[in-house]
Amino acid sequence: MSDPLRVLVVDDQQLVREGLTALLELTEGVTVVGAAGDGARALELIADLRPDVVLMDLRMPVLDGVAATAHVSSRFPEVAVVVLTTYADDDSIAGALAAGARGYLTKDAGRAEIAMALRAAAAGHSLFAPEVSARLAEAMSRPIPSPAAGTSSAAGLSSAGRLSREHLPDGLTRREAEVLGRIGQGRTNAEIAADLFVAEATIKTHINNAFAKIGARNRAEAAAYALRRGLA
Repeated sequence: MSDPLRVLVVDDQQLVREGLTALLELTEGVTVVGAAGDGARALELIADLRPDVVLMDLRMPVLDGVAATAHVSSRFPEVAVVVLTTYADDDSIAGALAAGARGYLTKDAGRAEIAMALRAAAAGHSLFAPEVSARLAEAMSRPIPSPAAGTSSAAGLSSAGRLSREHLPDGLTRREAEVLGRIGQGRTNAEIAADLFVAEATIKTHINNAFAKIGARNRAEAAAYALRRGLA
């Protein structure tokens, strides 16, 4: 039998911490190794306990979840972060993904969904709550306004901060940008292949090339890149 997934729970509300700990301890193959009430304490425990995954709240005192996630990504890249929060607004989602979170759930998620997100993150994959995926999909479908007169074309950004497709960053091809955008939407390789009417092996090639160009280590980082650069 494989080793259980080691999870650290981080939330500033004691009742929530205790509830999540009890919930996850009932989940087969998951062990809660510790709990913290803020991001700073979480980093101390990560250094000591080396969990596989951190289940991270966003709004916390001392050090919030976005900042803590960024520290985890830089200091403990082998540790995955799944956000579990009340908030599903664009700024919260983009901030968490940009910091390196591999999953994003809201607090109405059930035990099975949380366990699935934790396991996916530990395996290097991403899983988003349906409302988060819907927001990413909406962002993908928004028309991109032309740059206003007098705006530097070198910057390539519209007034809304979205990147014009005429100014693709980091040497990306148009197809690589399309694939990154769909990763930002939370779509699988098979779904992307179906969207673009190509073989899944072709999508894997585009992903490998795009990841190399943008320096992404996993799909969550690629999704965050797509959001920051206006590709999603």
